[in-house]
Amino acid sequence: MERENCWVWFKGSLKEGGSWKGGFTYKKDDNSGVLIQNPGYVQCRVPDWRISTTEPPDKSIGPKIPDNANWKIL
Repeated sequence: MERENCWVWFKGSLKEGGSWKGGFTYKKDDNSGVLIQNPGYVQCRVPDWRISTTEPPDKSIGPKIPDNANWKIL
């Protein structure tokens, strides 16, 4: 498993929209989704659509979220 840098999409709250946050690394393996890591967050597995390997030009515009999408893979 190789570790690579990425940006992760966070949904936000009802009052505030979501945003991309940088400073994460991710690992792909045989399991579904990707494992994200950052010293300030709990390591977890998220779906592929929640990460971007390039810096988003507008951090307030989210990814295309699939219908009935999972936000975290347990």
